[in-house]
Amino acid sequence: MRITVIGTGYVGLVTGACFSEMGNIVYCVDIDENKIDNLKKGIIPIYEPGLEELVTKNFENGNLKFTTNLVEGIENTEICFIAVGTPMGEDGSADLQYVLAAAEEIGKSISHDIIVVNKSTVPVGTAEKVKKTILNELNKRNVDYNVQVVSNPEFLKEGAAVKDFMQPDRVVIGSDDPEIIEILKELYTPFTLNHERFVIMDVRSAEMTKYASNAMLATRISFMNEIANICERVGADINYVRQGIGSDSRIGYSFLYAGCGYGGSCFPKDVQALIKTAQSHGYNPEILKKVESVNQNQKKVLVNKVIERFGKNLSGLTFAIWGLSFKPETDDMREAPSVVIINKLTEKGAKINVYDPQSMEIAKKYYFKKNNSIRFIENKYDALNNADALILVTEWKEFRSPDFDEINKRIKNRILFDGRNQYNRESLEKMGFEYYQIGYSSS
Repeated sequence: MRITVIGTGYVGLVTGACFSEMGNIVYCVDIDENKIDNLKKGIIPIYEPGLEELVTKNFENGNLKFTTNLVEGIENTEICFIAVGTPMGEDGSADLQYVLAAAEEIGKSISHDIIVVNKSTVPVGTAEKVKKTILNELNKRNVDYNVQVVSNPEFLKEGAAVKDFMQPDRVVIGSDDPEIIEILKELYTPFTLNHERFVIMDVRSAEMTKYASNAMLATRISFMNEIANICERVGADINYVRQGIGSDSRIGYSFLYAGCGYGGSCFPKDVQALIKTAQSHGYNPEILKKVESVNQNQKKVLVNKVIERFGKNLSGLTFAIWGLSFKPETDDMREAPSVVIINKLTEKGAKINVYDPQSMEIAKKYYFKKNNSIRFIENKYDALNNADALILVTEWKEFRSPDFDEINKRIKNRILFDGRNQYNRESLEKMGFEYYQIGYSSS
C-alpha cells in the first residue's frame, strides 16, 4: 500500500519505518525542514533500539520517503496517519492544536477519497473534530471527497518500540465501517501472522482504550510505590511483597516494581488528560488523581533519604548519579525523576557527577542548562571520584552488575541509594555498604 504519516517524532517515525519494512511505500511528512533534511542524511532525532537501521535501510531502498510537502506525500496514498504530538496543556488537558492543524492541511491538500487514521493519543471525541476540520477545508475548496476518520492508537514502549510494532500484543481499530476495517486489517496482517491480534470497536472506545491502558499501568506503579512507603514504616521489604503478590495469576509481575516514580511522554500526560476529560464530563476521578499525586511525591523519596542521612544542608557534598532518562533504552527525559532529584539536591547545596549512556546531551541542552552544580561524566566509574554517595536513578543494563570493588576504590563513602531496587541488600551490607532502597528501612 501507499501510506502517508504526518509527524516524524517518536510514534510517526517508528510507524513509517515499520510499515515500509513490510514493503509499503511510506511518505513521512513533517513541517520541520531541518528534521527532514537530517532524516534524509540518516540522522535520527531520537534514540530507539533498531530504529536507525530500519530507517536507513528503507530510505535507501526507496520504500521510506521524507518530505515537508504534504501534497507530495498524500497525492497517491490510500491511508494517511496522523502521528503528531499531543502535549499537556496548561490545565492538564491534551493540546490538540497539532492534530487539528494536520487535519486542516489534509483538507487543503487531498484530491481523492482517503482514510485518515488517528495514531496520536487523543481524547474521546477527537476523530469527530478531525473529520469536521477536514470537511470544513473541503467546503472552502468546493470539493467533495469521501473522508473516513479511524482511531488506531499506538501501544509502543519506549526502548522497545520497533519490537512492539513488529510483534504487537493487539491492534485496536476503531471504526464502524466494515470495508475500512478490512483495509486496515490487510495493512497490519504482516505483523499478526502467527496470531489473531485485531480488536475491533467503535471510534470512541478505541480512543478511550489508549488512555485507559496507560492509566492502568501508571496505577500499578503508584500502587506499588504506596505499598513500598508503607513497608518502610512497618518493617516489611517491598521486594518480598512483590514476589508474594505477583505470583497470584490474577495480578502478575508486570509493572509491580517500586521505585522513584514514573516519567516519560505518556503516563504523566495521559493520566492528566484522562482526569481532565472526566472532570469536563462532570465526574471526579479520585483514583486517577491519587495516582498522579503519589507519583509526584515518589520523585522526592530519594532526596528525602539523602537528607535524612546527610542533613538538610548538602553544601560541600558531591553525589554520583547513574541514570537520567526516565527509563532504560531511551534518551527521553520528559517528566523523568532524575530532573526532580538533581534539582532538589543542588538547591540544597550539593554538587552532582552524573552519567547516563544516552541522555547527557539532551540534559545539558534542555534540562540543566543553567545549573552549574552538575558535571557530566563520560564513564560511570569516573562519576564516583570524590563522591560522598552513589544514587541509582535509571536501571540501565550496565548498572545491574557493576564492579563493586571498583566502586569501593573510587567513592569516598560506601553509601548507595538505590532508586530502582536493583541490588541485593544482604550482599552489599556484607561488603560494608550503607544501602538505602525503596520500600525497606533497616532502622
